[in-house]
Amino acid sequence: MKWTDAQLIAEELYDRNPDLDPKTVRFTDLHKWICELENFDDDPNKSNESILEAILLKWLDEFE
Repeated sequence: MKWTDAQLIAEELYDRNPDLDPKTVRFTDLHKWICELENFDDDPNKSNESILEAILLKWLDEFE
């Protein structure tokens, strides 16, 4: 997965943390968790706030 795979990342984060409300997650934690995903193989330095926000919003859709 790459940073641009927001939907796939969000689904995987939801699967790992189904009871965690994404609205309570800090971007620093989100970044760390994404980089730790087994299928994630992008450069950790290529993320930015807008990418993380897009992933978080997709995760929120999964959560609700």
